[in-house]
Amino acid sequence: MKYICLGYYDEKAWETISPGEQNKLMDECFAYDDELRKNGHFAGGEALQSARNATTLRWVNGKVTVTDGPYAETKEQLGGILVLEAEDLNEAIRLMSRHPGVRNGPFEIRP
Repeated sequence: MKYICLGYYDEKAWETISPGEQNKLMDECFAYDDELRKNGHFAGGEALQSARNATTLRWVNGKVTVTDGPYAETKEQLGGILVLEAEDLNEAIRLMSRHPGVRNGPFEIRP
C-alpha cells in the first residue's frame, strides 16, 4: 500500500541552523531515502521550495481567487513529500520514525 508522508518544518527555525548543520541533516535524510529505495519502500519524493514561493487558489463567491503564499497560517509549513510503499500503517510509521527529517519537524502519514 502507498502512503504519502508530508514533512513539515519551521522555516524561521531552519534559518537559524548553520549551513553546515543544514547540509548534514539533508545528507542524513538523503541517505535514509536511499535505504528506503534499496529496500523497495521509496516510491517517490521531493523537497519543496520555501512556502514564500507558494500560490494558493480558493473558490470565493463563485470564482477562483489567487493569493501569494501558503494557505495555512501556521509556524510549520510543508517542506517536502515522500511516497512510501509499506504493508500497513504500522510499517509506514515504523519506517518514517527512523527518518532523520522527523528531528526537524513532524511528518503526517496518509494512506
